[in-house]
Amino acid sequence: MSPFRPAIFALALSAALASPALAQKKYDTGASDTEIKVGQTIPLSGPASAYGSIGKVQAAYIRMINEQGGVNGRKINLIQYDDAYNPPKTVEQVRKLVESDEVLTTFQIIGTPPNAAVQKYLNDKKVPQLLASTGATRFTDPKNFPWTIAYNPNYQAEAHIYAKYILANHPNAKIAILYQNDDLGKDYVKGLKDGLGAKVASMIVAEAPYELSDPTLDSQMVKLKSSGADLFYNITTPKFGAQAIKKAAEMGWKPVHILDINASPVSQTLVPAGLENAKDIISVNYGKDPLDPQWADDAGMKKYKAFMAKYAPGEDANSGIGVYGYSTAALLVQILKQCGDDLTRANIMKQATNIRDYTPDLALPGMSTSTSPGDYRINKQFQMMKFDGARWVLFGPILTDDFVGN
Repeated sequence: MSPFRPAIFALALSAALASPALAQKKYDTGASDTEIKVGQTIPLSGPASAYGSIGKVQAAYIRMINEQGGVNGRKINLIQYDDAYNPPKTVEQVRKLVESDEVLTTFQIIGTPPNAAVQKYLNDKKVPQLLASTGATRFTDPKNFPWTIAYNPNYQAEAHIYAKYILANHPNAKIAILYQNDDLGKDYVKGLKDGLGAKVASMIVAEAPYELSDPTLDSQMVKLKSSGADLFYNITTPKFGAQAIKKAAEMGWKPVHILDINASPVSQTLVPAGLENAKDIISVNYGKDPLDPQWADDAGMKKYKAFMAKYAPGEDANSGIGVYGYSTAALLVQILKQCGDDLTRANIMKQATNIRDYTPDLALPGMSTSTSPGDYRINKQFQMMKFDGARWVLFGPILTDDFVGN
């Protein structure tokens, strides 16, 4: 008999004895053999109540999953509270979710101010702030906030893509920047400057901030035009985006015009600005548009529309809000599936930061989602699009933000 056989036998025996322990289920507060408690605040009332429909679509998606047997045999119990997009109310409701309802994780708290109000609390409590609905860069900061992971593309990542596009297609451009004077605007400006690198000093010729309280952007637009810029980087939200587009047309200023994704909705920005005035504006997207005829026979789009017709018939299937609610809920389910029987808060964050080549139903062809413990960005791929006077038309390759640095 080989002298190594007893050792091999002993190792095999110890492995066999250890395997039941390895297979044991692990639960934190909010999880059991039958249930996973998930908590969320959404604005069902107040100034951002339109976004409340995101939560309604998410609830419908989870209802569908539960009807299909849940996740790994467990039903998701989604607890939703209205915070009216009011940060103090968000704090109150999130504390209730964590301390009274005892949820395993929060999910898709909607909006930058509400998320900012509870970020430190959730990190201190070591409760996942999962798939936060915001693009501010502070929500993809694993070093300082390891329990927070945002869903939206962060504004700096989007700006890096614009920088790539400008360097490739307009390397000698003279750039004028209009930006909202807050974290949103400053993130976009920093991202562009970082992406332009050594050329930033020679390319940017003018910058003009505006306040949310400003009645018009006329003085900023006059200043930017007078700089001699031939590329306009328009970092606004819909109301101000419309004003800027209209003013540029009134002045006869026709630079290459880049508009951030927040201000790209046709009905909210481009219609008020005048569709003809918005022609040839450039922006980005990262998902399929239900109104784009090229996706009429797409399998993912058909699946989405069938879901909306059956489970959320009262919501607009053609809106970006519907697409967003569906996609975020699907990713939540994917993360919970990856958790298996280890439904601890630490494992939720581990799985959320170890997504590998996940392809959502409504991602643009060639796009997939991957995360890592050092890169919390869920959406960092984009495709450029140009407005043709009626709708946005995608063009060019899929672009990935591979910028390293902060």
